[in-house]
Amino acid sequence: MTDFFYLIPISIILGLLGLLVFLWTLRNGQYDDLDGASERLLYEDDRPRNDARP
Repeated sequence: MTDFFYLIPISIILGLLGLLVFLWTLRNGQYDDLDGASERLLYEDDRPRNDARP
C-alpha cells in the first residue's frame, strides 16, 4: 500500500511532463504541415545526382 504513495505522484509528474512536451510541439508548429513530408517523397528532382554511375 505504501508503494502507491510513490507511484501516484510519479505517474502524475510523467503525465504532466508528456502534456507539456505535447503543448510545446503545438506551439512550435510541429503539426502545421501534416501532408508536406509525405508529398515531398513523391516528387523527383530534375537534376541527376553527382555520384550517379553511368
